[in-house]
Amino acid sequence: MVSKKYSDRAQAKVGRVMHERKAGTLRSSSGAKVTSRKQAIAIGLSEARAAGARVPKKKGAGGKTKMKRKPASKSKRAKRKTA
Repeated sequence: MVSKKYSDRAQAKVGRVMHERKAGTLRSSSGAKVTSRKQAIAIGLSEARAAGARVPKKKGAGGKTKMKRKPASKSKRAKRKTA
């Protein structure tokens, strides 16, 4: 048996939101009608998090991590002038 990804409370929230989407009454925060299944799930999980349900943390932008830039090193010529 596979372990559940979300708690019962979170699943209930997502289920309720999916029914709202199907009925055409689900709205985003801007007031636009939500028709996307993925957006409806995201809204349900967000509401579940706010209610304190056990939901995995959100991934960053696409799950990618930013590469750290190395600080710009001084050129050889600049090093010679200061010495």
